[in-house]
Amino acid sequence: MNSSALRPFHLAIPVTCLKEAEAFYGGLLGCEKGRQSDHWIDWDFFGHQLVTHLVANMPNQPEPNDVDNKAVPVPHFGVVLSMSDWQALSERLQANHTNFIIDPYVRFAGQPGEQATLFFLDPSGNALEFKAFKDLEQLFAK
Repeated sequence: MNSSALRPFHLAIPVTCLKEAEAFYGGLLGCEKGRQSDHWIDWDFFGHQLVTHLVANMPNQPEPNDVDNKAVPVPHFGVVLSMSDWQALSERLQANHTNFIIDPYVRFAGQPGEQATLFFLDPSGNALEFKAFKDLEQLFAK
């Protein structure tokens, strides 16, 4: 697919409390709120459409995968940021005492696809990963 034709994705995720989702996605991450009802909220998630849907119970999580000797949660979602935006988010999360699943670090250092990454959970237990590449042209490097 031609990256210049990249379109925003749409992702709907479960949450157990919309007020917590509002504080997390709107407050901590700074996402702008869109449409909403008593059962869901649309978010501008870094230019993509994320919808938090209210559920009574969260689904069971599968076992994590081993990547670079770290237990990566599956499923997870996030955004590839510029390195400066990643650093600013990392600093904001650390200042807010975020409990990281995987602390901010550089993965695959000196190899194709070198990237800064960090993982954490939203209040409902959805796993998020934010990353930034030393060279964005290495996004799909083998």
